[in-house]
Amino acid sequence: MAKVTLSNLRHSYLPNPQGAEDYALKEIDLDWDDGGAYALLGPSGCGKSTLLNIISGLLAPSEGRILFDDRDVTDLPPDQRNIAQVFQFPVIYDTMTVRNNLAFPLRNRGVAEARISERVAEIAAMLEVEEMLDTRASHLSPDNKQKISMGRGLVRDDVNVVMFDEPLTVIDPHLKWKLRSKLKELHQRVRATMIYVTHDQTEALTFADQVVVMQDGEIVQIGTPVELFERPQHTFVGHFIGSPGMNVLPAEQTGTTARFEGQPVSLEGTILGEGGKTEIGIRPEFVTLADQGLEARVRKVSDVGRHSVVEAMVGDTAVKAVIEGAVPGQGETVHLAFRPDQTRLYRDGWIATEGRA
Repeated sequence: MAKVTLSNLRHSYLPNPQGAEDYALKEIDLDWDDGGAYALLGPSGCGKSTLLNIISGLLAPSEGRILFDDRDVTDLPPDQRNIAQVFQFPVIYDTMTVRNNLAFPLRNRGVAEARISERVAEIAAMLEVEEMLDTRASHLSPDNKQKISMGRGLVRDDVNVVMFDEPLTVIDPHLKWKLRSKLKELHQRVRATMIYVTHDQTEALTFADQVVVMQDGEIVQIGTPVELFERPQHTFVGHFIGSPGMNVLPAEQTGTTARFEGQPVSLEGTILGEGGKTEIGIRPEFVTLADQGLEARVRKVSDVGRHSVVEAMVGDTAVKAVIEGAVPGQGETVHLAFRPDQTRLYRDGWIATEGRA
């Protein structure tokens, strides 16, 4: 496996890009350690697939370099990068048995038959498909076909990187959790460098040790699932990750004080800088109903099982709170309290408070 380094990487699909808006990928500098599990997370059009295609060699970047273990592979074709890739749709041979599908990448590279048998048995055991090794792939269900496609990516033990491009898109929702769990288990067992591309936060946060969140061709935050949830560096991260997403509320800054709907709001720490568009960010999990605080009128209550989501209006602005236990009724007047150490000021989208030590 390999450490992957992206250095000063930019890409435009235009022949003569003039400004930042002409680039599908803004400047990216990134290191992925050998053996890590990583996810590229973001909405459609944010640049995830462009970046994946550059790493795999299917696309040449406009600027910058790609290195595997400090070896420059920017100009190498895909077949010389030693990469395994699993796509949205299973890439398997329907006329072959499962055994021969798993063996094919090894036979294609002249591996000895004894080693092929050994490796196929290992991967089949990991995937829990031993009983279907002699079944033709055309007879498999969609989720088992994708399992075999994953196995074909993992069967080689000499690859630099295994990349997954939205691999669960075509899988029935009730089967996705099984494959997500299986993929995480496979990584823990083989310790391959894996990069998982998805727009689904649950898939990314379940699989990855480190998640790269992208928006409009740039990286807005890199962190563990816990870091992304607990301290979003950008309002997009707060809004995109979480269900419901972070409350992003219009704010005014006066010196060292932030106000929402005219009321001062306690923040996690010192406000950094001045000017720009200011907003307060707080996750619904850290908004509570209290005896005093911001006066609000309940607009909607949603029972989502383990808790309820109360949406209340403070002036013309909706604020969501995750509440366990009894909840107020629609139209009732309540008071909302924000947990100070989880309340932050954002300036032009980026975090603008320094947390207390």
